[in-house]
Amino acid sequence: MAAAERGGSSEFVRFMLSLIIPVLFISACLLLALVAVLMVVRFWVSQKKKLARRAGKNGKIVVAFFHPYCNAGGGGERVLWCAVRAMQQRYEDVAVVIYTGDLNVAAEEILDGAYRRFNIKLPRPVQFIFLEKRYLVEAKLYPYFTLLGQSLGSMLLGWEALMKCVPDIFIDSMGYAFTLPLFKNLGGCRVGCYVHYPTISTDMLSVVRNRNPRFNNASFISKNPILSNMKILYYYAFSLMYGLVGSCSDIIMVNSTWTLNHILALWKAGNRTHVIYPPCDVQAFLDIPLMDDSKKTNHSIVSVSQFRPEKDHPLQIKAFHQFLKMKRAQALSVKLILIGGCRNADDEVRVSQLKELCEKLDIKDDVEFKINVSFEELKTYLSEATIGLHTMWNEHFGIGVVECMAAGTIILSHNSGGPKLDIVIKHDGGVTGFLADTEECYAEAMNNILSLSSEKRLEIRKNARQSVSRFSDEEFKDSFLSAMELFLAKKTM
Repeated sequence: MAAAERGGSSEFVRFMLSLIIPVLFISACLLLALVAVLMVVRFWVSQKKKLARRAGKNGKIVVAFFHPYCNAGGGGERVLWCAVRAMQQRYEDVAVVIYTGDLNVAAEEILDGAYRRFNIKLPRPVQFIFLEKRYLVEAKLYPYFTLLGQSLGSMLLGWEALMKCVPDIFIDSMGYAFTLPLFKNLGGCRVGCYVHYPTISTDMLSVVRNRNPRFNNASFISKNPILSNMKILYYYAFSLMYGLVGSCSDIIMVNSTWTLNHILALWKAGNRTHVIYPPCDVQAFLDIPLMDDSKKTNHSIVSVSQFRPEKDHPLQIKAFHQFLKMKRAQALSVKLILIGGCRNADDEVRVSQLKELCEKLDIKDDVEFKINVSFEELKTYLSEATIGLHTMWNEHFGIGVVECMAAGTIILSHNSGGPKLDIVIKHDGGVTGFLADTEECYAEAMNNILSLSSEKRLEIRKNARQSVSRFSDEEFKDSFLSAMELFLAKKTM
């Protein structure tokens, strides 16, 4: 019987070995068929591109920006419009196309919005390509495996964009890296990107590996070793895919040293990567006069940020509560003012929870909430503030931090990300602000700042103001065009 079992086992092994050659043959045929299909698609797209060029761009180089939410009013949109304006001012032979999913507004309204929000008026018209499938990149469509779902969705949205217009140069200005190989390999385009924030970072991997609960790592996952290990595998697999698609880019622009470090670790394309700080419109804040605060009796600590979970407003409130226990605080009249926008019902719930936290800590009379204030009101609050407060962990850049420094507050920022590496750094050897990362550190820093002489505070405020010139529109324009110079030169050769 044992001999019969051995015979059966050897027969099974021989049968499996006999399948190797047919399986390899079929796999090779399928691979060749896939390559043939891709080559046909590439040829068809290139013919479509030639016909479009003959039809009407007068031989101009077509540069397309992929920005599905170009009618929004955030820092990413300011980068987009400053980049478009810079290219039009420098290159007469460039026609700019913008892929957008803003179907509910006309092209003229989008341009009017850019002028109204950012005071940016383009020298020449641009062409808008309106995309109908923008819903494919919205997070709410993917309650689980959100990163993967949005990335695959962006490829489908990118395909729609490619079918409607095949450019010479494609620039992803919103962080949809999975569109890059699509336009490069099927569209035959040179491709570039401006990365505000990596879709996945080594810090995200560390958070899951260390099982730390955060806004993007739910507590039921961090408490469960099996779920944590599954999420780590998912993140590692996704980071490999993200690295492959990102490395397709011919030119990579990042907004900060923090983003640079993560992109270099994941995309491994150091010779093509440039740090280009985003343009910050700080002139209105620089116009606020710097006043001597030696006779000031009422001090305010002002936080400016949307009421989103990653901004960590509870840390601000708890740190302020710790500070109020200190001797220096008891000798002063100090208020914490939280200024921010509420985008939706979830944000409003968060504000209610923050107010409940203030009541629980018995400091509700010392904390004020200012929701959706006007720009003029914002300027007033910042002009009267002594400290500008920021608590987001690993903020990729920190435009709000720059604005607080320009307005003349003494910035107290989180000791991580862009604020630590690029913004709150010494200027000509002088201090420009302070960094902290725990309740105790923040409270101690608040105490130290308010214990300084008014002359020392004024010196720090002046240093901070002088340092923010690095983030002006002109600096961005020069850096952006310098990075694009070789890119465009190669295309015209």
